[in-house]
Amino acid sequence: MRYLPLSDADRAGMLARIGVDSVDDLFADIPRDVRLAGDLPLPGHQGELAVERRLRALAARNVPAGSVPFFLGAGAYRHHVPATVDHLIQRSEFLTSYTPYQPEIAQGTLQMLFEFQTQVAALTGMEVANASMYDGSTATAEAVLMAHRVTRRGKAVLSGGLHPHYAAVVRTVSSPGGHETVALPPDVAADEDLAAHIDDDASCVVVQTPDVFGNLRDLRTVAEAAHARGALLVAVVTEAVSLGLVTPPGAMGADIVVGEGQSIGNALNFGGPYVGLFATRTKYLRQMPGRLAGQTLDAQGRRGFVLTLSAREQHIRREKATSNICTNSGLCALAFSIHATLLGSEGLRRLARLNHAGAVALADTLAGIDGVAVLNDTFFNEFTVRLPRPAAAVVEELAARGVLAGVPVSRLLPDAGLDDLLLVASTEINTDDDRAALVAGLKGVL
Repeated sequence: MRYLPLSDADRAGMLARIGVDSVDDLFADIPRDVRLAGDLPLPGHQGELAVERRLRALAARNVPAGSVPFFLGAGAYRHHVPATVDHLIQRSEFLTSYTPYQPEIAQGTLQMLFEFQTQVAALTGMEVANASMYDGSTATAEAVLMAHRVTRRGKAVLSGGLHPHYAAVVRTVSSPGGHETVALPPDVAADEDLAAHIDDDASCVVVQTPDVFGNLRDLRTVAEAAHARGALLVAVVTEAVSLGLVTPPGAMGADIVVGEGQSIGNALNFGGPYVGLFATRTKYLRQMPGRLAGQTLDAQGRRGFVLTLSAREQHIRREKATSNICTNSGLCALAFSIHATLLGSEGLRRLARLNHAGAVALADTLAGIDGVAVLNDTFFNEFTVRLPRPAAAVVEELAARGVLAGVPVSRLLPDAGLDDLLLVASTEINTDDDRAALVAGLKGVL
């Protein structure tokens, strides 16, 4: 039975109060070329049992990540998540205080957020971090808006190594405010001249490391170039495990570091929910979006935790808010913090070394296949290979053979003429047998 609580008269009254003639008018800001022209290709209404059967049939067509050798990455990585993580985040003390509206009552949640912030600041080499955001892409967009506020400028320069989805989110969030976004062409070799694109109108330059093609970027030169023009450097990290091994962006001059924390403590989960990381310099604290948990002493001198900064629109008048983010991905941040605590600094370094060593071994073997070329001089656990035929077709053929080989670059950049490139990620999950299966599969289809 369909649940339609509003009558036609109710809807007409609401539309009249808003000042539009129809529901379709509410979507006027969405370009017509991206709107659906008709109904979705779905069957009409069915009974509950029929719906369950159809959904089961659709689910059976999936190939679960854990069931076959898996080498997909491109911003979402399969890592081992200890059982302790899932056990702890399901405790009612955390679930029921997920978003504490009377924050000082939820001391456990506030302490967790404080610890999370401390971990993120340490990992990124920055001075202060917020209590998490939606995901890496929206955190990147928020960093660009923050740079506009700090510099009082309105142009962002996006590196050609930035994940295309992140760049798209930046453009989407920036356009309503009339801000300019300059996205450089895809930079497979990481040899773009970013400094040449930073002028006196630029508020920031956004650079990812490792970038979407797997290249590790030395940010020091671009940081100097940005600062010389009065702009900020926004560094993006989509693979948080890399921070256990590579030089953190803060040590290379970044002003804002954002990223995706999914690879620590959070499973793939069909694309979400994930957890955005956001860290910056203390001098920019007041312009940082989201929330900040702090440590203090109560009237009896006991250690306590408070919500120190709440500059999002849920807590402050909308015109004074620095962000309209209305959740802090609390459980995902908790999962990140628990896993990071279980690993410790030495454990994270060891995990990062395992990732890098496995990826190097795989890259070396793939480079020996006739017609396959590894394009990276440097990488962490993901790299780009050039194949003698379109990568998307190769991926489909290997999937039919029980190997998920990676992400075709054409899926991220469909019109860039990079159809023969494949992104391959190898984490601690992958065994020698998995890597051998990928090598054998490629030899069989190329």
